[in-house]
Amino acid sequence: MTNTEESKPDQPELTSALSEAATPEAGTNENKTSEPAVETIPSLEQMLKKAELDAAEHHDAWMRAKADAENTRKRAQIDVANAHKYAIDKFSTELLSVMDSLEAALGVEKASVDNFKSGMELTLKQLTSVFEKFNLKQINPQKGDKFDPHLHQAMSTVDSDLPPNTVVQVMQKGYMLNDRVIRPALVTVSKSKET
Repeated sequence: MTNTEESKPDQPELTSALSEAATPEAGTNENKTSEPAVETIPSLEQMLKKAELDAAEHHDAWMRAKADAENTRKRAQIDVANAHKYAIDKFSTELLSVMDSLEAALGVEKASVDNFKSGMELTLKQLTSVFEKFNLKQINPQKGDKFDPHLHQAMSTVDSDLPPNTVVQVMQKGYMLNDRVIRPALVTVSKSKET
């Protein structure tokens, strides 16, 4: 029995000595390996949180950019609509004076034909001045001018002594606005003589 009792006290001493010797080394190894791991490689949770924050920040920036683009598009649409709606604002204002002149001429009760004619001539000058101010030009081809399909519209062709494809008669003047035809001149064109 003595041997068994003697062996029991020896075992705890060995076990405690081994565990004491192993514990500081194990603790040192854990500290050495865990410290560099924390410093160089962040944990998955930290990486996930950072990625979520970045994603939220980018989403917010994208939403703001999208809203800015939408606001810019809406402003541009309003500007275009207003430009179409009020494009002739200045022109209309200038035409009001012509309208006033016509109404004043019609308001005269005892006017002679000469008075009406001179009033009409003045009103025509006023209207011509408005047209010039806004670059509205007449297309008034003369007899014998070459037919230009970009400026003239042929209403008919007639036999004539003039060379083929020339203007014989102007039925209605045309008009251009800033080098763009808004109404072609209506003309009669000479045709080639058949042999």
